[in-house]
Amino acid sequence: MTTDNRIDLGLKDAGGGCACCAPSAAASAETKPMDGAVTSEVFVSGMTCSHCVSSVTEELSAIEGVDDVSVKLNAGGASRVEIRSSAPIADAEIQSAVEEAGYTLARVTS
Repeated sequence: MTTDNRIDLGLKDAGGGCACCAPSAAASAETKPMDGAVTSEVFVSGMTCSHCVSSVTEELSAIEGVDDVSVKLNAGGASRVEIRSSAPIADAEIQSAVEEAGYTLARVTS
């Protein structure tokens, strides 16, 4: 049996999500620093899988000025979410977006 015909399914971290979905490459990809960007870090409670990450990322990305959202999933705990934007984003806007996605904002650090 040879391994030359194997197809990489991208399933790298068996503990990174739930049984309903595999971790997405976008959720685990390293982000590149941007010149002149403002970075805020928030912690979000309630996320358990890559679908959760996608929902939060989508809502935060919809905020005007947000250039990039990076999530480090901590299933069952507070997940770290880094938001890069061209200008500071109000905490209330971030909280509203997280709640719209169905999750709870644990804390904000800028």
